[in-house]
Amino acid sequence: MTTRRALMGVAGAALATALTTTNVAAQDVTLTLHQFLPAQANVPTQILDVWADNVEEASEGRIEIERFPAMQLGGTPPELMDQAIDGIADIVWTVVGYTPGRFPTTEVFELPFMVEDARAGSYAYWNMFDEHMKDGEFADVHIIGTWVHGPGMFHTNAPVSMPSDLEGMKIRGGSRLVNDLLNRVGAEPIGMPVPAIPEGLSKGVIDGTTIPWEVTSALKIPELVDNHTEFEGAALYTLTFVLAMNKDRYESLPEDLQAVIDAHSGQAFSIFAGGTQADADGPARELAVEMGNNIVTVTEEEAEAWDTLVNPIYESWVAEMEGRGIDGQALIDQAKALMEEYDPSMDTYNQ
Repeated sequence: MTTRRALMGVAGAALATALTTTNVAAQDVTLTLHQFLPAQANVPTQILDVWADNVEEASEGRIEIERFPAMQLGGTPPELMDQAIDGIADIVWTVVGYTPGRFPTTEVFELPFMVEDARAGSYAYWNMFDEHMKDGEFADVHIIGTWVHGPGMFHTNAPVSMPSDLEGMKIRGGSRLVNDLLNRVGAEPIGMPVPAIPEGLSKGVIDGTTIPWEVTSALKIPELVDNHTEFEGAALYTLTFVLAMNKDRYESLPEDLQAVIDAHSGQAFSIFAGGTQADADGPARELAVEMGNNIVTVTEEEAEAWDTLVNPIYESWVAEMEGRGIDGQALIDQAKALMEEYDPSMDTYNQ
């Protein structure tokens, strides 16, 4: 009897240990993070890896984030949002404009000469996401961060200083509003995701591209074209990004691990991401300078000629939004007001 009781006690202890171990294991999660840039590019190294490392550390190792750059999980960049929705990847970073017209409210930040400061734009974007988009356009995913890049500009095989210089040139655009802008200044817009730009330039499929400075180094753009055109003051354009998580995956996490994700989401992270991306413009620009490339700077006064041509986009966009039941002018006014109220003291992530 004693032996039997002892054996039962050992068995009970073993079962309790097994249940405890199973319970602990159930609390540990591995999340996949999928995105379209090479692992050594600025966004992965300076934003996504920082975020993932912070989450892993804050979870005390209970969350592991496996990072898959350059579309290693398959598919194309325009499919990333659906990969997050469908659970092919747990988390994705993507350009919202890769799915034209699907997230129309975000386009307010892609209007020409709308955003001057990426931190202010990212602050406004998050606040407007929280008010207008979270339960609407983005209801199928859990959004971690929303941001814009630094000033969008031209990188071309011939100098561009005025709109007429673009006449007949094939220029890659990153969203439907950028393509509209290109049409209005006389270029032929060619839609393609960022990873396809180097091949497009080297094969002559395009004569130039619109991207900010920061990504030019990873794509070796200064080796493929000799001319770069930047604008003083407000950016010619910006694109919008999201870091999005599969909604069911987020909701399946224990509450304390959801809290870890939440602590590294939102306004402060969005400002950090947009600001960090914009800060990387300077070093990338310097590489082009060191190579002896031609950099054209369009002054704010000279930009008026550009603005005259592209400003009608505002009117057409507002009319289009009205057709969708969205008050586009109110979004423009709110975005400008929020960018105006941004204060650097709001940039508190990772401090």
